[in-house]
Amino acid sequence: MKVAISGASGLIGNALVAALRADGHEVLKLVRRTPRTADEHRWDPRHRRIDPALLADVDAVVNLAGEPIRPRPWTSAYKQRLLTSRLDATSTLSEALAGVAAGDPDRRRVLLSASAVGYYGDTGDRPVDETAPPGSDFLAGLCARWEAATAPAAEAGVRVALLRTGLVIGRGAMLMQILGLVFRAGLGGRLGSGRQYWPWISLRDEVDAIRFLLTSDLSGPVNLTAPGPVTNAEFTRELGRVVRRPTVLPVPAFVLSAVLGEFARSSVLGGQRASSAKLTGAGFTFTHTRLDQALRTALARR
Repeated sequence: MKVAISGASGLIGNALVAALRADGHEVLKLVRRTPRTADEHRWDPRHRRIDPALLADVDAVVNLAGEPIRPRPWTSAYKQRLLTSRLDATSTLSEALAGVAAGDPDRRRVLLSASAVGYYGDTGDRPVDETAPPGSDFLAGLCARWEAATAPAAEAGVRVALLRTGLVIGRGAMLMQILGLVFRAGLGGRLGSGRQYWPWISLRDEVDAIRFLLTSDLSGPVNLTAPGPVTNAEFTRELGRVVRRPTVLPVPAFVLSAVLGEFARSSVLGGQRASSAKLTGAGFTFTHTRLDQALRTALARR
């Protein structure tokens, strides 16, 4: 296949590019700066500009672009950057794909567009699948609008799959960099009550699931989370075992809220008991079904 990827320089994008090329696919990387290599092609999502010729003969577009969500207080300006960066990128690609599909309706095309399990909001211990409604917090609203921006492509006949990804466990992931340092220093502990669910997926399975979705018939939202979501308390205990450090220093919810504000309430103290049944039901097989496997791989010394 010929695959165009936005956000190719990020954690998932880097790994995906390597995997797709190993599979024998041709990969085009969409970049916002001056291209440095022959496989890079410039686009300008901020101003909704992309050369339609770039997508005329692609079989698939994987959209991973967007301002990173970081553990910091969310100012109004930062929240606007999170939203507009996703809407600009997704709308630009979706509308461009719709245009080329209209000119060549017989060619099968697919758009795999990033989203997150944050779509559901904080669901407590209630299991949720892709039919669950969106939550009411900022992240849920962001995800709902992010996904809706793919509508032009879907209406033009492009198969669209929405990648509702959980916490990615992999070498270089921001989550693992922060928690690895904290826990190895013996300062780890549950966050808040520890009862909130943290749906996770290994970086390998994230990439493999995207590869699977390129050629499967699945469309609409797909939860990219491992079959066994765990609570924060379970995550904490398992991480402590992997790094062989105690986990006896819990961080109270009020402290996290005071320091990180809305980020803490949405992404740390809240969670989703997300089901991966749609993905596995379509025939996908996870490599890492146990959290300790994923953690050991992510934290292994080079």
